[in-house]
Amino acid sequence: MPSIDPSSEGSIPRLEDERFLLGRGRYTADHHRPGELHAIVVRSPHAHADLKSVDTGAAREMPGVVGVFSDADLAADGLGPLPCEMTLDAVSPLVKPPRWILARERVRYVGEPVAFVVAETLAQAMDAAEAVDVDYDALPVVVDEVEALGEGAPQLWDEAPGNLAFVFERGDREATEQAFAGAVHVVELPLVNNRVSAFPMEPRAAIAEADDSGRMTLEVTGQGVHGIRSTLAKSVLHVAEDDLAVFAEDVGGGFGMKNFPFPEHALLLWAARRLGRPVRWVSTNADDLMGSVHARALKCRGRLALDAEGRFLALDVEIVANLGAYASTLGPGSSTLAPAAAMGGVYVIPAIAMRTRGAFTNTAPVDAYRGAGKPEANFIIERLIDAAARQCGFDPVALRRINVVDAFPYRKALGVVVDCGGYREAIDKAVAAADYDGFAARRAEAEARGRLRGLGVACFIETARGAPVEEAGVRFAEDGAIEIVTGTESNGQGHETAFTQVAAARLGLPMERFRYVQADTRRTRMGNGHGGARSMHMGAGTLALAIDRMLAAAGPIAAQLLQADPGDVEYAGGVFAVRGSGGRAVPLADVARAARAADVGPAEGLDTLVRREDAPITFPGGCHLAEVEVDPATGEVRLKRYVAVDDYGRMVNPRLVEGQVHGGIAQGIGQALGEDVVYDEGGQLLSGSLMDYWLPRADDLPDFEITFGGVPTGANPLGVKGSGQAGCISAPPTIMNAVVDALSPLGVRHIEMPATAEKVWRAIEDARARAAA
Repeated sequence: MPSIDPSSEGSIPRLEDERFLLGRGRYTADHHRPGELHAIVVRSPHAHADLKSVDTGAAREMPGVVGVFSDADLAADGLGPLPCEMTLDAVSPLVKPPRWILARERVRYVGEPVAFVVAETLAQAMDAAEAVDVDYDALPVVVDEVEALGEGAPQLWDEAPGNLAFVFERGDREATEQAFAGAVHVVELPLVNNRVSAFPMEPRAAIAEADDSGRMTLEVTGQGVHGIRSTLAKSVLHVAEDDLAVFAEDVGGGFGMKNFPFPEHALLLWAARRLGRPVRWVSTNADDLMGSVHARALKCRGRLALDAEGRFLALDVEIVANLGAYASTLGPGSSTLAPAAAMGGVYVIPAIAMRTRGAFTNTAPVDAYRGAGKPEANFIIERLIDAAARQCGFDPVALRRINVVDAFPYRKALGVVVDCGGYREAIDKAVAAADYDGFAARRAEAEARGRLRGLGVACFIETARGAPVEEAGVRFAEDGAIEIVTGTESNGQGHETAFTQVAAARLGLPMERFRYVQADTRRTRMGNGHGGARSMHMGAGTLALAIDRMLAAAGPIAAQLLQADPGDVEYAGGVFAVRGSGGRAVPLADVARAARAADVGPAEGLDTLVRREDAPITFPGGCHLAEVEVDPATGEVRLKRYVAVDDYGRMVNPRLVEGQVHGGIAQGIGQALGEDVVYDEGGQLLSGSLMDYWLPRADDLPDFEITFGGVPTGANPLGVKGSGQAGCISAPPTIMNAVVDALSPLGVRHIEMPATAEKVWRAIEDARARAAA
């Protein structure tokens, strides 16, 4: 049953859905170009090896093959490496080893690109890829981040002794240690945020073209085309940005992964320019699991200090982050700057200290994925609070309630200022909705059936903004449509609907009057794409400012057309009218046409583009509760109920928000209960397909019970807060707290994600063995 009333204000169906349901989606892999060629990437089967030679001779002679390329070919043309775009104010500087488009001299993870095959057909390219003969000299391997920093570990990079990529610190170490020294209670936990894959429904794909002048175009399944263009043009291809156009049409999920440029993008563009024909490449799930980027992948030790009444005094966090073989585009931020902003969650904690060490390992690079650092930070504090309640005899809800922030603005110990929120109210509403007091009876009923039932609670805070700069605007097209131009990009969220709703409401015009323009460097001047739950805050908020500026410019022109004093002209419902004139009015469309006349308006007419810089962060938050049942004979965990009360400020379309929350919760459940990218000790990927990488299915999920209770923010003209990442942040600790609660009667106090049936079964058997000893 639906969690919100579908008739709620703004909850209209998505405009995009008609074409999706009728099979008219515009996805990259569905598109073709006349005379196109097909590409395959040859990937390393070794996690660490010197490249003695790459022999492409036999492959070049195979039927239909147009080109087979290695790093030597790219080096001859001067292609640069993919850069890490992060800057860190770190105790030790961030090491950024070169990530060449094709491996140079050495490979450092299974799946690293080694050669590139282009042929007339995909089958011919695949056959030729098998004929590329690579001579490897295998080297020792390290895949675990803690082991990588240990003495005697195999070294990946000369410039990173001991595999140390950086040391990052935030907070007041002295104040934190003093608080721990005076604490009545100290709780400590080792915590793992398991390595996962974004695994969008639509794999990566791209088509590259080049004209006779060398200007290039890349169609890509992406969520940040301006950033992809900038990196490829400036750092890799060494061409002017104006010589490269990048665009995306419909995108079937991104979750952060599709924000980044990949080696395949550069290879396609280079090959299209060299061969003079379009080149297309479509990834497979196996390629994406092996050769894209992973996420999370860190281990930490967290300590929480409390006084006798349960008030939090200090939080101390030590993190070891697995970066994979390279410092990826934004990867180091997920264990440093991003979690620092959310560290401590929604609670008053006077002193916080965090320290992160980044480690290079023989695994695929790690980069930003839905939430990117905020799931990790919230997981730490919420698991510690649950452990504190259990260890010190506090009720887990009461312990959260007495420590939650309820006076705003609130400056967190690491410096971030939270402008508004209703965190205590969210706890109270969620507890009531979940019938917290009735859980004991439900646990007893489950026990009578031979099941262990557990209840978990967790709060969350998100720091939603992403990049602090964005542009948006309106353009009046010759066909009468008003184009909404935005630098943020949809990859399934429903931006076409929500942005159009904002424009229609602000201008008082029907939605049919608008045309949504996004994800095309040929039609949008700049943009920071979608990432960090930023699109409504940064994109639609900036659009609202652009509309207001346009109306301000239109008013005097309308007054001139109406031969009235500008102070007497009002705008409403798409029309400028003279106040008290009894009908003297002119439609906005006529004003826009008149504005193009040189003697009336500026050269650009009423077309308006607004750039917003240094925008503040928004802070969505809430409280989630979950109930699980565990079969003690098998360890299987079944999620029976999930309740959430969330604050996303003022919502443009609650139905779309609910969809975002559902998707985020499902991904968080996936990480908690089964998703796990696993390498063996030799660096071989053991979870390289859906036979081995578990994803939640529909029957793994209950009906979500979602309630919204927003406090509008002043961070943007709409009062909105980001909703895209919240479910992914809140679900893992909520689920894991429920699993531990279910196992607590057996004496189990902690279990690491993912809570697979085998892991839970082993915990049960170990607990029984201890009890019998």
